[in-house]
Amino acid sequence: MNTLQLVSGNRLVLGVGTGNPAHGDIGWRAAGRSFKDRGRLTDEALAVLPDLIAGKPTVLEDGLEATLAPGSDVPPIVVAGNGKAAFRRAAQYGDGWATIAMSPEEVAASLAEINRQAAELGRPPLKATVVAPQVDKLAAYEAAGTQRVILPPTGDWRRDYEQAAELRATQGRV
Repeated sequence: MNTLQLVSGNRLVLGVGTGNPAHGDIGWRAAGRSFKDRGRLTDEALAVLPDLIAGKPTVLEDGLEATLAPGSDVPPIVVAGNGKAAFRRAAQYGDGWATIAMSPEEVAASLAEINRQAAELGRPPLKATVVAPQVDKLAAYEAAGTQRVILPPTGDWRRDYEQAAELRATQGRV
C-alpha cells in the first residue's frame, strides 16, 4: 500500500466489497472460506484495516497482534454493494460508497439511506462512486451525491480514450 500511495501521489482509493453473488463462491473457496461468511469476514477486515495500513499495532479477530511496516497514509475506503448489509457496512466503515450502473435517482435514494445510518453512528456523509454510469446524465449524478464515475473499458481502447476526451470537453473535468 505504501508504494501505491507514493507512486500515485496519495491518489489511491481502496474499493472493498464482499464479492458479487453472480460470480459464485469460487474465490472464497480458493481462500478456504465459505461464501456465506463473506459479510462477517469483510466487516472484521474493515474494522482493523485502517490501523493495519497506518502501521499501528492491531489485534485481529482471532487475538493475533499484527503490525504492518512501514505504514502509509490510509486511502479513502469505498465500500461497494447495493443491499442492506452493504449500506450498513458503508455507513459504518466507508469514506465513500460504490455501485454499478444505478440511475442518478437510485444513487440519491441509496445515499440518503446510507447517510442516515452514518449520521446515527456519528460519521460524516458519504459520496458515491458509480461504475458504468449513464454518461449523458453526469450532472444528475453529481447532484445526487456522486463524487466520481468509472467508465468501464469497452474493449476498444481508442474509442474509450475518445469518449473520455469528449466527456472532459463537455463536462470540464473527468
